[in-house]
Amino acid sequence: MFKAGDMAVYPAHGVGVIEAVEKRAIGEREQTFYVMRIVDSNMVIMIPTTNSDSVGLRAIISAAEADKVYLILRQREVDIESQPWNQRYREYMEKIKTGSVFEIAAVLRDLYMLRVEKTLSFGERKMMDTARGLLIKELAIAHHIQEEQVALEIEQIFSELRITPSAS
Repeated sequence: MFKAGDMAVYPAHGVGVIEAVEKRAIGEREQTFYVMRIVDSNMVIMIPTTNSDSVGLRAIISAAEADKVYLILRQREVDIESQPWNQRYREYMEKIKTGSVFEIAAVLRDLYMLRVEKTLSFGERKMMDTARGLLIKELAIAHHIQEEQVALEIEQIFSELRITPSAS
């Protein structure tokens, strides 16, 4: 599916570059791996090609899919359940771990909206930063624009609601 030089998304870690596709002997069996370097952290991950779908490794979204992300960020008719912050944190973390850019966008939107009503916990603020960072990187690649421009677009979306976009 992927070849060296391809950009891909690894759930909860973000955008990376497939540096190589290598065969390695594991016991008596030879297995093929994607060697992926995560752009933000420089971490190298080896993913068995046979498991790439089950771990959620996926291609960068298209420009049309990126536009759908912006629609999710602009949605305002959303019910945010009243629940303890730690329960909400677990739910949101599960969504981020799916690797779905649409789920991540929904988490970011919900946290921004929730922040208008109450102070976010430290964990929620950190999660907000994580979701924002994951989205910015992928949207910039999908639209072939600078990350700073995407960050400004996201800030504009939330400033329209008089929501302060700083996550900390």
